[in-house]
Amino acid sequence: MPRAYWKGNLRLSLVNCPIELFPATTQAEKTHFHQINTKTGNRLRQEMVDEGTGHRVDKEHKGRGYELSKGKYVPITEKELKAVQLDSTHIVDIEGFVPKDEIDKRYLDKPYYIAPGDKDGAEAFVVIRNAMEDRDRVALAKIVMGHREHIIMIEPLGKGLLGTTLRFEYEVRSEKSYFSHIPSPRITHDMVEMASRILDSKATKFDPRKFKDEYETALKKLVRRKAKGRTIEVEEPPKEDSNVINLMDALRKSIKSKRRRTKASPRKAA
Repeated sequence: MPRAYWKGNLRLSLVNCPIELFPATTQAEKTHFHQINTKTGNRLRQEMVDEGTGHRVDKEHKGRGYELSKGKYVPITEKELKAVQLDSTHIVDIEGFVPKDEIDKRYLDKPYYIAPGDKDGAEAFVVIRNAMEDRDRVALAKIVMGHREHIIMIEPLGKGLLGTTLRFEYEVRSEKSYFSHIPSPRITHDMVEMASRILDSKATKFDPRKFKDEYETALKKLVRRKAKGRTIEVEEPPKEDSNVINLMDALRKSIKSKRRRTKASPRKAA
């Protein structure tokens, strides 16, 4: 059983149960690099240096500071941070329930698995989980993790719960400044119809196993080749066709190409 990232209590009105949160994602399988000295091959270690004196700072003198003005900081100690006590530091108090489709996807942040903290609290945990399943709604609450308060969306997932932290309103940028320059050209019905046919031909179901991290695979292959002493040569990227073609022609060619592939696939299978 992995170690819990957060421990506390889940509360719905007078119903209360201990819970544990576990990160639902991992970066462990990703390729990571260290900084090294290219002359010796030894790993580099970073040191904290005082910006004013240029002297190295020992670990015991490293702390946090909030910049009030340029070069002027107010120090905040770890003990002082603990003085910021909110109910959400140890209690996830459900504030309301909403239909999931009402939550803008831009606000979704990090997912966590939520499990009962002990056997005694499992009954209350299951009651809350089943009530959400019965009403087909997700819960909204607040939680403090890493000295920060987060909104968390909670929904049933199998025998447990899935908690997804949400961004606050001030963290999400408006799309208007990014989309305001997009023109509104006149599009014919035939163009939309052709594009819709292409869309229908590519209709599928989401299966994360179909999507492979090709860059990660190529990166691991490069590392293995370099470890064997082979020379790594950079290939020239293929030149992209810069010719601007008629949009209607491009749509027609896409449909014809799809038809050819569809006709060829039975023979290939045979």
